[in-house]
Amino acid sequence: MKVPVNVTVNGTPRAAEVEPRTLLVYFLRDTLGMTGTHIGCQTGQCGACTVLLDGEAVKSCMVLAVQAEGREVTSIEGLAPAGTLHPVQQAFWEEHGLQCGYCTPGMVLAAHALLQENPDPDEAAVRHALEGNLCRCTGYQNVVASVRTAAAKLASGAEPEPVITR
Repeated sequence: MKVPVNVTVNGTPRAAEVEPRTLLVYFLRDTLGMTGTHIGCQTGQCGACTVLLDGEAVKSCMVLAVQAEGREVTSIEGLAPAGTLHPVQQAFWEEHGLQCGYCTPGMVLAAHALLQENPDPDEAAVRHALEGNLCRCTGYQNVVASVRTAAAKLASGAEPEPVITR
């Protein structure tokens, strides 16, 4: 049995039929082909699958696709217009807040949600907000620096920047 799901993803209305048990992460990746949302632990522990659901950071491996019915989902692909980096993404690049990159989409979206709620978090607030997002590569210092730099960029009115390719 399949059920209809109507959701706005990255500003675009999307509709599909899914099994009722389909997780949002699989809906995004397998049904919609949006592979920027990563699958990590599948138990809600690592945060690699973090997306924004109506602006709130959620772990998409813990949300059924049918629970997103009629709601707005923002994945890493929709944070900034194509060919640009959102100021949070740019800050992660500048401050070396990523290494292998597997956790990065979830970290960036969790950081974005934090900065929407608290535009000038101190180090403790950043660490608290990101404690549900695990990284096996960094020591988190650069991640914290990335979020603090992103806060400064956003406070100064920074806009998405073009991606520079070499």
